[in-house]
Amino acid sequence: MRPEDLLTRAPSADAVARETRKLPRPSEEANETLRRALEAAARPPTPAPWPALLQEARGKMDSRYAEPATSHRGGVAGPALVLAKRAFRLVFQPFINEALRKQVEFNESILDALATIHDVQREHARTQAAWRQELEHRLARLESAAGTGPSGPADAATPSEPLPREQPARGQRRKKAPPGI
Repeated sequence: MRPEDLLTRAPSADAVARETRKLPRPSEEANETLRRALEAAARPPTPAPWPALLQEARGKMDSRYAEPATSHRGGVAGPALVLAKRAFRLVFQPFINEALRKQVEFNESILDALATIHDVQREHARTQAAWRQELEHRLARLESAAGTGPSGPADAATPSEPLPREQPARGQRRKKAPPGI
């Protein structure tokens, strides 16, 4: 698309304004509905705690530090082994931290991305619920105006009834999709 396709001189802004003034005024109910929809859309998302599946991962994010050294062996070998493990970690911990630094940074960025995705999906679900309520409200108004709502004629089809499926005529087979589709 070229810029000259978007920018035009005809009709002029005055002509558009004149035609706009001819439009009928919306009802107060329509104004109120639009105002509520705009307020709901402008409302910032509410902060939510991290979901449980990310809480556990968040606790294990920093892989540089291990659990305290323990041993199941008894007698003299157990405490000596624990002492050796502690001495090893004390000496080599700076090297372990450096070796795992990039992994920790990666883990942090992945968890932040997952938390962002979770928040976006939660906000999307909130928007979808508001949109669905608005559509259900509009449908109820249309049904009540047409007299075919839940309290309307008994022969009106309801959305919960399954639609009849087309059956192939006797002796005919269903067409199969060509391979690769």
